Amino acid sequence: MWLASLGRQKVDEIFDPSKGIDQMIDFYLKKGYSLAWIEERIKAIIDRKKLTNVWKENGIQEGKEYGILTNSIYEAWPDMSAQDYKDFKGIRKENLRDNMTEIEVALTNIGEIAARDIAKEERPLGLQENIKVAKRGGSVARAARNTYEKETKKSAISNKNNLSYKYVDETKQIDHK
Repeated sequence: MWLASLGRQKVDEIFDPSKGIDQMIDFYLKKGYSLAWIEERIKAIIDRKKLTNVWKENGIQEGKEYGILTNSIYEAWPDMSAQDYKDFKGIRKENLRDNMTEIEVALTNIGEIAARDIAKEERPLGLQENIKVAKRGGSVARAARNTYEKETKKSAISNKNNLSYKYVDETKQIDHK
């Protein structure tokens, strides 16, 4: 029954994609996210897709190369790789952006939009040229971060996450036993 219901739901989403979006919004609301955060997250998803389309046009391969370029953006604005950022927030497999504050999502988005716009204008080819552009995009977000922190007198980077559970350090448990 559950599989049939799930199949029906997916078929309904094919005919009316807004149902999938509504379901995503409801999912985030149930997890306690604000509508403002959800709006920023949806915009970020769209902007990310635009960026990856430009990367694809510039000869970038999906997967590992996207990760390298994303890290280049991150390393420029919060001074952390994506993995370091996840470690800082105490998350493992969860989506990093789903565990960002509103300002962190916005700054990531600024970096990606800037990288996309620079790449669209300059048309870098291959990974090395695109890394340079990604770092420049991240630097735009870094400048926005610096201005935000100067004006608000608070950090734009937070170790807060949206986990409703804590990870257990298995190595400590094994050592303890």
